[in-house]
Amino acid sequence: MSREAQIVRKPMRVREHSRRTLDQRLFIRFPRLSAALLVPLSKLPPRSRIRQAALWRAARLALEAYNRRDMDAVGIGYHPEFEYHPARNWVEAGLLEPSYRGLEGHKRYVESTAEVFGAEVYVKPVELIDAGDRMAVLANVPMRAQASGIQLTEAFALVFTFEDGLVVRVQEYYDYDEALAAVGVPG
Repeated sequence: MSREAQIVRKPMRVREHSRRTLDQRLFIRFPRLSAALLVPLSKLPPRSRIRQAALWRAARLALEAYNRRDMDAVGIGYHPEFEYHPARNWVEAGLLEPSYRGLEGHKRYVESTAEVFGAEVYVKPVELIDAGDRMAVLANVPMRAQASGIQLTEAFALVFTFEDGLVVRVQEYYDYDEALAAVGVPG
């Protein structure tokens, strides 16, 4: 079967108001438990209904956690040494570092973006794309610049790279076509 035939695309939404779920509380308290569940799921093919349901739910819960700034819940399923790479334009403008390591680094990144855009940044996902060892979330991000007060909505995408079921890298894009190319999906 071709690689494109293994790619699964699903629409995605998040709830505006959410709280930690029981499984998130358990996984935060016992991180090895989440890894023990994620490794077997990662070995399933992208078209597996079990994988689709688990991945979609995990991505939804992580985005809801991000929207309420619950970074410990966001980090469920992240490898301890994972790297977060902000969009190239923010790095080239000197506003952000080229990469942030681990959950503490990711927290620093979120704090840095809050200085520029305030705490109002909210990720509204549109679609989840599972390409096996990579996953993309296409979203829109309404935001307001702190200094000017200008409101804008940006196309936004995150590409997650997995190893042994854990996220080892997250790359941020402000262009859907670039993110799709990064997971091997024609634009």
